[in-house]
Amino acid sequence: MSGFASSSIARKVVMALSGLFLVLFLLLHVTINFTSVVSPDTFNTMSHFMGYNGIVQFIMQPILIAGVIVHFVMGFVLEVRNSKARAVKYVQYKGSANAPWVSRNMIISGLVILAFLGLHFYDFWVHEIAYKYVEANPQDPTRYYAETVEKFEPFWRTAIYVVSFVLLALHLWHGFASSFQSMGLNNKYSPGIRNFTRLYAIVVPLLFIFIALYHHFNPITH
Repeated sequence: MSGFASSSIARKVVMALSGLFLVLFLLLHVTINFTSVVSPDTFNTMSHFMGYNGIVQFIMQPILIAGVIVHFVMGFVLEVRNSKARAVKYVQYKGSANAPWVSRNMIISGLVILAFLGLHFYDFWVHEIAYKYVEANPQDPTRYYAETVEKFEPFWRTAIYVVSFVLLALHLWHGFASSFQSMGLNNKYSPGIRNFTRLYAIVVPLLFIFIALYHHFNPITH
């Protein structure tokens, strides 16, 4: 196997592993966020634990940030290298006749999701850092629900969240299943894995969308 081919496979494996890690994080994230719909007190308790637990803050959080960076950088590198490696250019590209729209535009959906993550980090992570370390406010285990609902009051912010999670669904529809293929898991279980990944790609983003719309249409009355 040539050095280019082996390095390309290694990059795909790294991207697949980082993607699977982020998929697990999404599941944890949506689970915690959904409690804000069914039990604000539980949401406050879980959010406070995640916000002040040392393992979460100083081990898991840096790993998560590193995972996001690695996944998107590796995706960009692979896209650029794949484009340069195409020795034969089709005179007329027939779009979905060659590949579905989702797989042909992973880099686009990925960049939009990355921009959304920037907004999400600004809304919650930057605010949390400022609250704890810059303003040095005392711990308040009851503040998280009200802060979350407040973020979804503006229509424009809720709309961005909804559109971003639609694109996340499209990204997961192709990327989640491809992660297993990149790691060589192509066997009799592949159809079941593909069905599971597509179910995940629909249900998890829909839950995020539901949470955003729920809080937008159910603001806290003062």
